[in-house]
Amino acid sequence: MKNTLIKGAIIPALIVIVVSFISCSSDDNTSATDTDTDTDYQVVAVDATYFTTDSGSVTITTVPCTLSDGTITDCYQIVTSSAPSDHAMGPWCPDNISDTADNGGIWLEGGTVYDVDGAFIENLATFYNDDNWMMYDANGDVYVTATEDDCINAANPNVGEEYANFCVECLPSYIADLTQTWLIPITPVLQDEAVLFATAGGAGGPGGPGGEPVDEVPSTRGLALNGIEFSAPAPTDNILAAYTLAPFDDAGGHINVNQGYHYHAATGFSTKIVQEDGHSALIGYALDGHGIFELVDEAGNLPSDLDELRGHTDDSRGYHYHVDEAGNNNFINGLKGAYAISE
Repeated sequence: MKNTLIKGAIIPALIVIVVSFISCSSDDNTSATDTDTDTDYQVVAVDATYFTTDSGSVTITTVPCTLSDGTITDCYQIVTSSAPSDHAMGPWCPDNISDTADNGGIWLEGGTVYDVDGAFIENLATFYNDDNWMMYDANGDVYVTATEDDCINAANPNVGEEYANFCVECLPSYIADLTQTWLIPITPVLQDEAVLFATAGGAGGPGGPGGEPVDEVPSTRGLALNGIEFSAPAPTDNILAAYTLAPFDDAGGHINVNQGYHYHAATGFSTKIVQEDGHSALIGYALDGHGIFELVDEAGNLPSDLDELRGHTDDSRGYHYHVDEAGNNNFINGLKGAYAISE
């Protein structure tokens, strides 16, 4: 059985060239002046050899690109199948209220990671203090979306009442032919003004500072080394308002048919590059080309000097980010570098 993570526990540049409507990861973006412009930040180039290309699910080529600040440079063009090659997907919804944590995924609420087992489903009315929650029948069988059409309809922002009290589960077979193409600058280009995402950490999360809207900023935070998207926070308030639940699997991911499989939290399942000095492991790259690392180091220590973007610098890795705690439904809060806007 999985261990439920306790509150406070330790637990994209990229731009989508294949344009799609991403129903569960849209947000607005803001800019803010970086207060650390006098700091001598180092930059470290993206290492394409760290990506999991052996299975053919991720392919990487070098192409010319233009960044958000007008820089013309080279980018890695990364084509992914939108399915991970390094771990299984699912499960998400348990079948019955007697099911254990092994039969379901996780839910992120208020900084805590909860197992979506049968008991969690049975206890929803108490958990949310709302008697309208009743996601199972007289036999204890959980109401779970059964078809691709159900998956699409239940993920619609204007979901119909017929899906109330359904556990929404979209299956890998629905995205078997889906591919996506991303651009990430090979060498990061630091900016005097950092770009902060308006939404960070989901409902009740930290949020980005105010500022003027920035056009064309993708909502994607980055790309894992297995080619899977680090998505914007899942709109859990909208999901719950419809009396639906859309669990993530143990790896922090779930599926919609436009976006494919994508992560909303880092829980340690995807490919990582262990650091020789005990620093936390590299798990991907942000949309500006800076590395994204796990939250804690090998000794379990939290970084103590992160800026408002969740980044800092050192002599080995240059400027880089550390992911938020999984329960916060968040990865990073913004971008210190320019991101790709065209090929």
